[in-house]
Amino acid sequence: MEQAAADSGTPGNVNIPVPVEKTTAVEAAGTGKRKNDETDDSETSGRGKRRRGAGGKKLRPGERYIPPPQKRNPGVSFSQEHFSETSYYFEGGLRKVYPYYFDFKTYCKGRWVGKSLLDVFKSEFRAESIEYYQKAAKEGRIRLNETPVEDLNVVLRNNDHMKNTVHRHEPPVVSKPLEILVDDGEVLVVDKPASIPVHPCGRFRHNTVIFILGKEFGISELHTVHRLDRLTSGVLLFARTLETSKKLDQMVRDRQLEKEYVCRVEGEFPEDEVICEEPILVVSFKIGLCRVDPKGKECRTVFQRLSFNGKTSVVRCLPLTGRTHQIRVHLQYLGFPILNDPIYGSSAWGPHRGKGGLVGKSDEELLQALVEEHRSQENFNLLDIPDDCTAITHEADKNKTLEKMDKTPGTSEPDKSGESCPTQVDVCGSDNKLDCGEAITPPGTQDHLCSECKLVRSDPTEKELIMYLHALRYKGPDFEYSTQLPDWAKEDWVEAD
Repeated sequence: MEQAAADSGTPGNVNIPVPVEKTTAVEAAGTGKRKNDETDDSETSGRGKRRRGAGGKKLRPGERYIPPPQKRNPGVSFSQEHFSETSYYFEGGLRKVYPYYFDFKTYCKGRWVGKSLLDVFKSEFRAESIEYYQKAAKEGRIRLNETPVEDLNVVLRNNDHMKNTVHRHEPPVVSKPLEILVDDGEVLVVDKPASIPVHPCGRFRHNTVIFILGKEFGISELHTVHRLDRLTSGVLLFARTLETSKKLDQMVRDRQLEKEYVCRVEGEFPEDEVICEEPILVVSFKIGLCRVDPKGKECRTVFQRLSFNGKTSVVRCLPLTGRTHQIRVHLQYLGFPILNDPIYGSSAWGPHRGKGGLVGKSDEELLQALVEEHRSQENFNLLDIPDDCTAITHEADKNKTLEKMDKTPGTSEPDKSGESCPTQVDVCGSDNKLDCGEAITPPGTQDHLCSECKLVRSDPTEKELIMYLHALRYKGPDFEYSTQLPDWAKEDWVEAD
């Protein structure tokens, strides 16, 4: 196995192995790899002959050969190779992941063509300093078309394939086990704990439902039927076969599936049934922020109070449409936000906290206020804010993939944390991240370039990782799946100080 030069003599320094490229269908689908990633640096024999790239194409002096892009195969999911990248450990009621080396990958985006790699890092990858990227390049961690980049001033061209080896740290999630409710060969139904994303997204990969199912239960190649927000718990349904997936997808489009949620809200919710039909507009696709707006998409939610303990109410929620954060936004509009909702219960919305649609701020001001509030509380793990918070505003039109997802009728409370939502589970990354990748070294290694390794950060508490919203029941024409009520939804429950 080839190794990049990465030994500067610094204590704790490591050699970063660069794996030999494979052309398996799994890697082609999961990482965007191309069949001909390797460049052909051979020259024809004899003096004066021109250098040739793969396929015999003549290259001008100084010209780089760029292989054609590899088509993805959407029918292949994650494999045991991916699940074995690192391992879990449990501490303080949390499930944690040992840090690991990982190759983030992306093709050159249209807006990057003609720009230097240095300019792209400066403008779009500001989570790290330019000094970091320069050091990473010297150690062979940044590669174009499998060739280590020595000079970040190299100009990017269409179809350039970039890899960046990073030392990856994942946020912790609650240690509550993932419970399988049904597995009959056609569907897999699980009771998802709060705090765990469904798919790899943002900083999460192994601490996701998909990877836990693969690593601990040996279950893979699942088809997505619906999703839940990361902080939401409850019934989560997957199809085991393509035929079942198509059948359930049609039920979703025909609105034949009923979803029932329970939540705990602030204050005394009305005893009579409440129906909210306010349209919802996506403010930020980057963090999935929404609000009620006349220009938004039509939606309808039915609410029924189940109990009131003198301070807070338990409410039954029936979303009849499936807009992003529909239940949470409608409850905020009604003046009864979910008790511990880190977004729609935030004071960043102003003195009315969004009740009646009153915000008193522009979308940009609202986004910035949310970022500042969560930055001051150091709880970015609760709000799905990307690592690079400076690019959080002026981006409502950038992520069209998420916009397409939001148009799908009948889905309920989808997770908008940077994920896309294909039928087959094979996603990773987001538009302002290097898209996909693979782990390339054993877990638990300290890295001398990694800023995360130098941080001392307190763990979130279990309470901080749970939002009081639970998917209680998922029902179709000939099936019904349900879970038990959470402790916080019981009538006599009182919030601990």
